[in-house]
Amino acid sequence: MTTTYTFDVFSSLDGFGAAGGDWTGYWGKQGPELLDHRLAQYDEEQRMILGANTYRAFAQMLASSTEDSEVRDPWVTRMTHLPATVVSTTLQGPLDWPDADIASGDAVDVVARLKEESKVPLRSHGSLSMNRALMAAGLVDRVQVTLFPVITGRTGLDPVFRGADDFDLELIEHHTLDGNIQELVYRPTLHG
Repeated sequence: MTTTYTFDVFSSLDGFGAAGGDWTGYWGKQGPELLDHRLAQYDEEQRMILGANTYRAFAQMLASSTEDSEVRDPWVTRMTHLPATVVSTTLQGPLDWPDADIASGDAVDVVARLKEESKVPLRSHGSLSMNRALMAAGLVDRVQVTLFPVITGRTGLDPVFRGADDFDLELIEHHTLDGNIQELVYRPTLHG
């Protein structure tokens, strides 16, 4: 029996995972319901799966943050204390993450093995290109998109699904948080 793998991503309405300009993290739209909901999700026992670039971005953000920074929100702190596997062919240990290991090799092979071996669910927050490849390989069981009420047409960075294959999505869960943030959880199936 294999464990479930969740691709968890934040997105603007127009499909960007981040934005430049004067936007802040969460596009400045986070509220107490979102933050409490995220903490509850990350309180569950699970293993994080990160690509090398996402790991580097998290490590850099955490290293340059202060105690009052949103980078130190309780759910983020909890995430960084979950066991993690960083998929990379370039990183060398030790990693600046309390319980992380490096899995060298192709992400599809690494995650297929982890899905068979892990006794806890797997979750990845971000790691866009890695998760697009995992979706194409049929290894993503749940796509969790937290949709923030913004359009970042001029300043949008990191298109979440650029270059992805075509998928049919079955809505299996949804939540409205803080009155205007949508969390949508889908079961993806390769189209065609």
